[in-house]
Amino acid sequence: MRAFIIVLSLTGLMAPAVASAEQTEITVRVLAKDSKFVGTSMGGMRIILRDAHAGEILATGVTQGGTGNTKLIMHEDKGRRAQLTDDSAAKFSVTLDLDEPRLIEAEAYGPLGQPQAAVRVLSTQWVVPGRGISGGDGWVLDLPGLVVDVLAPPAHIRLPRETTEVDLRANVVMMCGCPIEPKGLWDADKLEVKAIVKRNGERVADLALSFAGETSQFATKVPVEAPGDYEVIVFAHDPRNGNTGIDRTTFIASKG
Repeated sequence: MRAFIIVLSLTGLMAPAVASAEQTEITVRVLAKDSKFVGTSMGGMRIILRDAHAGEILATGVTQGGTGNTKLIMHEDKGRRAQLTDDSAAKFSVTLDLDEPRLIEAEAYGPLGQPQAAVRVLSTQWVVPGRGISGGDGWVLDLPGLVVDVLAPPAHIRLPRETTEVDLRANVVMMCGCPIEPKGLWDADKLEVKAIVKRNGERVADLALSFAGETSQFATKVPVEAPGDYEVIVFAHDPRNGNTGIDRTTFIASKG
């Protein structure tokens, strides 16, 4: 029995030590395509970090902060290693306890303050315990799209019988909330903003919206040539990079 106990003791001494978890910091930022970071002003981006192999959710949260420093982000002579962020750039930071390397998937969904424009983006990379992703810009995910809000007509309005046209007005901004105007940093003259008009499910018109004189707003008039249920789909498209966003509304034209 004494010899057996000695063997067990030696076996325990020879067993490899179990690795302890190491704190590993990860910072995630979401950069709107051709613009700035998505933060508190747009409701933030919902971030989910999960183990890409097991599907285990490791952390969740929402990006918070500002849109970042325009000069750092938008200057034209930046090199591929140029840092894009300072303390004003929205982020989600978390410290994970990792005991082995993990392939981690970062999912971002938003902007949460504009659900009609929200999209989901994913990125995956290996993370080693104690060697996080927080230096420089951190883990940056690129978010495509434009935010389109139809301001008029309000949904499901019933027009008076004598109506022959209705005002259509939409607000269009970058996914970070940055404004669009002629000759601005985000140039309204280079965007295509149009409406697809359907009556009782059939496409009856395609209309161009023009800059309406107020920052980020575009407008036109929709002809009402017959009674029925109308659907209007407004889209904004940047032909230079494919950035696109849509919103829609409906109205009812009464019979005469």
